[in-house]
Amino acid sequence: MPNKILEYRKIIELVDENAKILDLGCGDGSLMFELKTKRNARVQGIERDEKLIYVCVEKDLTVFHSSIENAITAYPGNCFDYVILYNTFQQIESIDTIIKECFRIGKHAIVSFPNFAYISARKDLLFGKSPVTKNLPYQWYDSPNLRFLSIKDFENFCCKNNYKILNSFFFREKKEIAFFPNLLAQTATFVISK
Repeated sequence: MPNKILEYRKIIELVDENAKILDLGCGDGSLMFELKTKRNARVQGIERDEKLIYVCVEKDLTVFHSSIENAITAYPGNCFDYVILYNTFQQIESIDTIIKECFRIGKHAIVSFPNFAYISARKDLLFGKSPVTKNLPYQWYDSPNLRFLSIKDFENFCCKNNYKILNSFFFREKKEIAFFPNLLAQTATFVISK
């Protein structure tokens, strides 16, 4: 079972029944579909890849074709319970602006990202090459990632900006990681609020 399924399961457990959710960079809509069917959530997504939008529409999901940066400012304040950044956080150009917008339009943000400080990534760096792992599968020259952050980096970011970490989960392959996540977890999921 890949991390994605475990992460989805945790996110679904966290979300309240009938919640209003915006998924930023929703991809093929898999997470939105799960939230809609298992939590009766009212979901919307933003996606820039036109092919993925068609997949979402086939699942009867509402998705807007745009970049996150362009679309998020169009929403009125306090219209969502949760704003999700699932594996898109590391691809956003202006993190501060997007997080502030998330809290303008929603009560909570759920942020998931690959952990750049995972032990195999550290090993690659030790031997002088850019890391390529299951969760960071791109070469340096074709990566969509603009940022390579660790769990500690994100915790420090939250502390510096006075964001409350309400919950966090860390995963490696088929299991949740409880100890030394910055070293042993491939991915991280945080629930934060203002």
